[in-house]
Amino acid sequence: MDRPAERPALAPAEAELSWQESALCAQTGPELFFPEPGSSTREAKFLCGLCDIREACLEYALTHDERFGVWGGLSEQERYELKRRRAGRR
Repeated sequence: MDRPAERPALAPAEAELSWQESALCAQTGPELFFPEPGSSTREAKFLCGLCDIREACLEYALTHDERFGVWGGLSEQERYELKRRRAGRR
């Protein structure tokens, strides 16, 4: 009797990003989440609000110091302010 083939373990970097496959943003173009300067982030933030993995996305962006685009429903400035508030609590 043949055993089913085992899936190879994901490399740490791949495992860390596997949540992105389930993200609502994966079903849209990147221009929505990386708008031109002065453009609205409203639509991107709306989609983030509907996404089940918004918190994982936000934590990834904060951990990796993502400086551009909307991640986890927050803009660059909003993530910067959140990091400052969190640092102040320590």
